[in-house]
Amino acid sequence: MNRGPLIFLGLFFALASSWYGMVLEPQLELGRLVETNSVSAGETYPVPRPGQANQGLQVYRANGCVECHSQQVRPTPADLERWGKRRTVAEDYLYDRPVPLGAQRVGPDLANLALRPRTEAWHLAHLYAPRSVVPGSTMPPYPFLFETRKRGARPSPDALQLPAGFAPPPGWEVVPKPEANALVAYLNSLKADAALFDAPLPLPPRATNAVAGTNAPASATSRQHE
Repeated sequence: MNRGPLIFLGLFFALASSWYGMVLEPQLELGRLVETNSVSAGETYPVPRPGQANQGLQVYRANGCVECHSQQVRPTPADLERWGKRRTVAEDYLYDRPVPLGAQRVGPDLANLALRPRTEAWHLAHLYAPRSVVPGSTMPPYPFLFETRKRGARPSPDALQLPAGFAPPPGWEVVPKPEANALVAYLNSLKADAALFDAPLPLPPRATNAVAGTNAPASATSRQHE
């Protein structure tokens, strides 16, 4: 019996099912997403990134940052406590194509990096020499995003302030290239904390020092004084 047609149909069905599940169905569900409104303020969410931040996204991709950093807050207590106020939803990626979800979480999740206490100077120093601000960091340095040049009569206002051991030789300074500034602008645009109907913010914890009601049982101490 010739089973060639059956094998062909089986392979065709397997490929067609994979294409439907991985390409067509996500497009039908997510391909027509548009901006939504936040729950509290009613503001449109999300908004397109500014031009410099959008350029920084291309620098982020070109340098493989997505290989070590995720941008997805999972609906688990550990993720919500450390990386974001709410879980990540599809609307957060509306203006990101392709979506920088990340291959693995070797470094910190960056979904809400803009909400953390980091200055622009900190980010620039971190990109140039990660261990200058995070001792023992395993992140690779990106010195090619910077220029080391002779210092003029006055230091450049953009020159990095680096600690000993990372600073250039006397008479020289390190200044960021446009690519470094664009990348920092992108990092400072990473914020996904708007309360949405499909991703509300958690309720604040209830007060624990409330006065007990009149129907509450009397304590042992109060019974002793009755």
